[in-house]
Amino acid sequence: MAITVVVSGAKGRMGSETVGAIMAESDMQLVGEVDHGDDLGATLAALKPLAMVDFSVPSAVLGNIETALANGVVPIVGTTGLAPADVEHVRELCRTHKLGALIAPNFAIGALLMMRFSQEAAKYMPDVEIIEMHHERKLDAPSGTAAKTAEMIAIGRENAKPTPLPADAFEKIPGSRGGKGVGDVPVHSVRIPGFVASQMVIFGGAGQTLTIRHDSLDRKSFMPGVVLALRHATAMAANGGELIYGLENLL
Repeated sequence: MAITVVVSGAKGRMGSETVGAIMAESDMQLVGEVDHGDDLGATLAALKPLAMVDFSVPSAVLGNIETALANGVVPIVGTTGLAPADVEHVRELCRTHKLGALIAPNFAIGALLMMRFSQEAAKYMPDVEIIEMHHERKLDAPSGTAAKTAEMIAIGRENAKPTPLPADAFEKIPGSRGGKGVGDVPVHSVRIPGFVASQMVIFGGAGQTLTIRHDSLDRKSFMPGVVLALRHATAMAANGGELIYGLENLL
């Protein structure tokens, strides 16, 4: 049977790309598209898809996830902006509804490798900062990818401490040293035209630096990951209510 899908945020740049990717797959069926102003709950109740792919906006994503789970639909979420408390809320909802879900800070396979390599490098080079660069219309900062990378670096360098700044170090312009992610990893966000999504993870050591960089030059770079996630939707529907955080858990 075909994997039936509704796309939320279907008129946006990521949503429209997702619509095309699903329609190109012989084992998937796009049964609905919703966007701002549409009734997601009524659409899901009427069409009863297996999965909902969400590329909406940060202000709507949590409500969309709640609506999907309440209707017995597996949410596959690429919209960023969820706070850690929101993720835990979704985890509890999955258990309540006995239905799985996926929240993926990034669907690009190269970005997943960048994060994994960064976690490994942090064991040996704990001094690290993240610079992420996105287009000017991205609403949240830092990106979900940067936040997830900081989490993974914190795990990787658990037994290796970064070099502390001098006690009298200060910022002449507040925020110029970046925001602090999980594990106090500095994160710098750039929002200007020309980018789709790029991230550099810069490690420093005595007499050397190591930069791990990933660039998404086209939104098509995310589509193999979306398709991969959808092919796991049947298993997620039957997993008893487990939230999967990060596409790397499906590789």
